[in-house]
Amino acid sequence: MLILIIVAFAAESAMAQTKTWREMHKVKRKETIFGIARDYGITVEDLINANPEMKMPGYELKKGDFIFIPYAKDTKLAQTGQPVAAVVHEEHSAKHDKDVRQREIRLGVMLPLHDINGDGRRMVEYYRGVLMACDSLKKDGLSIDVSAWNVPEDADISNVLKEPSAAKCDIIIGPLYSKQVAALSEFVTTHGIKLLIPFSIVAPELKTNPNIFQVYQNQEQLTETTIDRFMERFKGHHAVIIDCNDSTSKKGMFTAPLRKRMEEAGMTYTLTNTKSTEGMFAKAFSLSKPNVVILNTGRSPELNLVMAKLDNLTMNHVNMNISLFGYTEWMMYTKYQLDNFYKYDTYIPAAYYLNPLSNRTMRIEQKYRWNFHADMMQAIPRFAITGFDQAYYMLKGLHMYGENFTGATGMVGYLPVQTPLRFERCGNGGFQNKSLLFVHYTKGHRIETINF
Repeated sequence: MLILIIVAFAAESAMAQTKTWREMHKVKRKETIFGIARDYGITVEDLINANPEMKMPGYELKKGDFIFIPYAKDTKLAQTGQPVAAVVHEEHSAKHDKDVRQREIRLGVMLPLHDINGDGRRMVEYYRGVLMACDSLKKDGLSIDVSAWNVPEDADISNVLKEPSAAKCDIIIGPLYSKQVAALSEFVTTHGIKLLIPFSIVAPELKTNPNIFQVYQNQEQLTETTIDRFMERFKGHHAVIIDCNDSTSKKGMFTAPLRKRMEEAGMTYTLTNTKSTEGMFAKAFSLSKPNVVILNTGRSPELNLVMAKLDNLTMNHVNMNISLFGYTEWMMYTKYQLDNFYKYDTYIPAAYYLNPLSNRTMRIEQKYRWNFHADMMQAIPRFAITGFDQAYYMLKGLHMYGENFTGATGMVGYLPVQTPLRFERCGNGGFQNKSLLFVHYTKGHRIETINF
C-alpha cells in the first residue's frame, strides 16, 4: 500500500500559496532516525523538526509508528512543475481506467489540516483516524493511495482542485465548510468522483448530485427522526415534560414539535416545573401508565435538580414506572450520572456512541497512542474514531461494489466502533446517513444501543 500525504502548511497565513509537501512513513523493525533521514535524502534535523514528538525526553522510534517526511529541497519539483507526489500518481495513471475493485483506491482528503485553531486540530485527529483505517484495510488486502490537502476556512478550494492528483481520486473526504461545497460538488461530477462530506454543513447540492454522501443530518432532520423514533418506542406511555427554568435553553425546538405529535397521536402528556411543590410535581405523573420524562434543557445543573425530585417522588411512590428521555450531551455526564441513568431507565438519542470499556475502543485508542505518541482529544465524538469508521466503511464499500456502492444497510457488514452508517438516497441526488441510536441505560445496569 502506498500512502501519500500531501499537507499544505502556511508560514504567515493559512492562505499562503507556498506549500510544503510531506510524506507519511510507517516505521519498520530496526529502522533508526538516522537511517530514515538518509534513505529519504534529508537531514536528521529536518526529520526531527517535522516530528516534534522526537524532541521529547525519552522518545523512542518504534515499529508501526507513523512519522512525517519533509521532502528534500532538490530540483525535482522545479523540473516537473508539479508536486512530487503528483509525479508518483502519474506512474499509476494507466490503472485509473480499471474498475476500482481491481486496483488501488485513490483517496483524497480536503480538510483544514493545521495547528492554527480548533478546527485544524480536530481535523488532524480525524485524518489520523482515516490513516489508521487505511492501515487496517491493508491487512484485508486493499491497496490505498492517500493524498491530503490543507484546506482552511479562508482557502479558495478551486486552487486545490487544480492539482493534477485531485482529479485522479476515486473518493474525496471534505470539505469542513459550507462555502466550499459548491466548487467541490461540481468537480466530483466532472471527474466521476465520490464525495464524502463528513460533518453536518449546509450542502444543498446533496439533493441533486448523486456523487455526494453526507454523514450527518442537520438539527431539523435529527429532531424529526428522533421524534419519529420516540413515538414508536414510547407508544402507550404517559409523557411528563419538565420546565427547568433555563432561559438559555433551545430545547423547545424539540419539545414543541414533540408535543404537537403527541397531541395528533392521542398520547397523553402533562407539564410540570422544577419549582413545583412536591404534591403538584407528583400529580403530573401517571400511576396507571408507564411515564417517560422529558426535560426542556440539556444542562447538567438542571438535570441534577430533576434527579433529586425524581428520587423524592419514587421514594413515596415505589411502584411508579418511570423512564427518562434525554439529549446527546448527557453522554458527557455519564461519569457521575451513570447510577441515575440506570435507575431511571434512561434513553439518550445520538448519531454516535462510544463504549469506553469495550475491547475495540481500547484497542483503537492504544493504536492511536502508539502511532502518534498522543492521546485522542477528550471530545464527543472522538474525531479519530469518527475518521476511522467513515473511511473504513466507504473504502471497503468501494472495494466491494465499485461504482455501484450506495452505502445502504447491510452492504458492507461493518460494525462501527462509534458512528453507525446507513445511507439513503435523497430524491434523485446523493446519499445521506439516516442512522440514529437510542443509547439505553437499563435498570439491569446494562448499556444497549438501539440502532434505527
